[in-house]
Amino acid sequence: MKVLSVCGLGQGTSLILKMNVEQALTEKGIQADVEHMDVSTASSMSADYIITSNELAEGLEGHSAKLIIVNNYFDLDEINQAIDNHIVEN
Repeated sequence: MKVLSVCGLGQGTSLILKMNVEQALTEKGIQADVEHMDVSTASSMSADYIITSNELAEGLEGHSAKLIIVNNYFDLDEINQAIDNHIVEN
């Protein structure tokens, strides 16, 4: 499974989100390739899931990946809840 963590510039915030998503997935025993990037790069990438903020999600509408909204990229509880609600292990 491929997961993209997306922020506006694809630098620090998406990297923090990537690390938190990887931690949450590992704790759940879910194998995934997680990459961090900006919105424009993500729009042309193939993925199963994209985790991003509500503000950036509209720039990714129409993408084949399932969009997962996280308001606080630093909140592990919110990230875990989003994963529980949306990601199904293949």
